[in-house]
Amino acid sequence: MSRAQVERIYGMRELTRILTLTPRRAAQLRRLALLQGDSGYTFRDLLALRAAAALLDAGASVRQIRQALDALRRRGLGAPLTEVRLVLDGQRLLAESDRVRFEPRTGQTVLDLDTPSLEAAAAAALRTGLVRPLAPPAEQAETWFERASEWDGDPAQWEDAVEAYRRVVAIDPGYAAAWNNLGLLLHRLGRYDEARAAYTAAVEHDPRCCEAEYNLGSLAEDQGDVDEAIFRYRRALATSPDYADAHFNLAGALARAGRGTEAIAHWQRYLVLDGASPWARIARAHLEVLEPPGGSE
Repeated sequence: MSRAQVERIYGMRELTRILTLTPRRAAQLRRLALLQGDSGYTFRDLLALRAAAALLDAGASVRQIRQALDALRRRGLGAPLTEVRLVLDGQRLLAESDRVRFEPRTGQTVLDLDTPSLEAAAAAALRTGLVRPLAPPAEQAETWFERASEWDGDPAQWEDAVEAYRRVVAIDPGYAAAWNNLGLLLHRLGRYDEARAAYTAAVEHDPRCCEAEYNLGSLAEDQGDVDEAIFRYRRALATSPDYADAHFNLAGALARAGRGTEAIAHWQRYLVLDGASPWARIARAHLEVLEPPGGSE
């Protein structure tokens, strides 16, 4: 990973989108002192947040996780949730490092994880398509796509997911969804030129891939090109008029470009389409500023 990728900073909006944070989950992460205000978050922070969210999804309590984190910090055992994993084993929360599980408060080893034999690993690889034959059948693209889709939800496996999506498009160059998902991962990793090429390939292979147009707009915004972002969001909406996120982002881009009057209709449409979302409050706040007296949502 390059210096630029390591130092990329994520904002709260990006975290909410990447981790699919609900207000309840965000509150739990704040109680764990992993989420603090709107300040920037590093890739390492993102990994820790993702790991904590997964533990909460699995049934661990905030108290359990907090006690385990405090114990690991006191023992100086690496960075909790990144260098040292926490895993839920029944009702117990255990730490895992170097393929050994131990009780975080005492350091007592619980069990050694089984290492599969070479024969078993090879058999598993063949079953899941991890060994690529010399002339892969076309249907294997779906196998790789499924595995990439599993991996792209875990920041620790993003590089593996990138390679898996690349295998998909190598087998089936017209697989627009794979190009778009590849672009998203590269975008998150800060590899903007590669991301743009992947999004563009998605649109070229499927002109109705509104998600790729939307993502090209988001990428343009990240690079400070508001006019290009507006153009791309409009293209996404031309294909999918009820694309709520495209209305939201287009409204924001128009407002930043000094075209507040044009933004009003898109804030309003967003509220019709997704008025219960965490971002609806932002849309309403903008409308309070932009709408003329007597205007309505």
